[in-house]
Amino acid sequence: MELEIINPIYHKKWDDLVLNSKKCSFFHTSAWAKVLSKSYDYSPNYFTIIKNNELKLLLPVMDIRSYLTGRRGVSLTFTDYCEPFLEKEEQFPELLDTVIRHGKKKGWKTIEFRGGGDFLHDKPVSAKYLGHTLDITGITDKIFSSFRDSTRRNINKAVNEGVTIERSESLQSVQDFYRLHCLTRKKHGLPPQPKFFFQNIYNYIISKNKGFVVLASFNNQIIAGAIFFHHGHKAIYKYGASDESFLRLRANNLIMWEAIKWYSTNGYKSFCFGRSDYNDKGLRQYKNGWGSVEREIYYYKYDIINDKFMEINNESNISKIYLQKMPLKLLQVVGHFMYRHMG
Repeated sequence: MELEIINPIYHKKWDDLVLNSKKCSFFHTSAWAKVLSKSYDYSPNYFTIIKNNELKLLLPVMDIRSYLTGRRGVSLTFTDYCEPFLEKEEQFPELLDTVIRHGKKKGWKTIEFRGGGDFLHDKPVSAKYLGHTLDITGITDKIFSSFRDSTRRNINKAVNEGVTIERSESLQSVQDFYRLHCLTRKKHGLPPQPKFFFQNIYNYIISKNKGFVVLASFNNQIIAGAIFFHHGHKAIYKYGASDESFLRLRANNLIMWEAIKWYSTNGYKSFCFGRSDYNDKGLRQYKNGWGSVEREIYYYKYDIINDKFMEINNESNISKIYLQKMPLKLLQVVGHFMYRHMG
């Protein structure tokens, strides 16, 4: 195969190529590559075949250089899913062999694939998640009627309680969301992503009309928010956060519904609810309540040193307990330092 390794950030027609491919998602765009590269100094290595101004093959990889976690290739960091695509399935062994040889030259310890089950179905899985996607074609009343009764009740409850919604593309809305994001991550025992990461989301995505923020307020206080991305006819819910003391108002349901309505009335065809942990029954039930179609997402990790795919790694929850008890300011410092090594 005549493979070419390119950096989409400097390819003038990259997003046109991605837009013209039905197999691509938002995560294949140059905007997402810029956010990851500018935030954490990752180097994009996108394996491609481009013929007659069409993408025939694509496997995007970020080259991560870390003195804590080693040098690695990840397709793609901080990404829910990133399916490789090829014209012919029989091309994949040669593509994989090329990526491995490239990784050895770069000094990578491992190569991670966040997707690729169609090609790696006979290989050990390193992690397993769920994805949920909703068809949003048609009139919004019909979409609303397809929701589970409890989902519709929660949306109506938020409206009746006086929760108000604002869709925004301003930097201030990103900053308002970030405050809630820090609170939510602490609740779940996770460090928040650095503030500059969300600044770059604003710089390269939201300010370029490729995403927006939806904020919910109650009595003039912002109590919940979410960030959404879009490309072509596809939309995705990427980040959500809320003030725990107002969860009873069901503001998150109203936020999601307002985003779905906006995307549907503006001609988008699908709405993705993002990635969910396989064993998170509550979140799974919530996303299924929107009438979405559920699918499994498989991650794979190839150990270059030992030339083999690695098994599932069951992470311990002990660190989450300590992080939940950590002061928020200190937790932010941890996130600021650690995330570039965690990708």
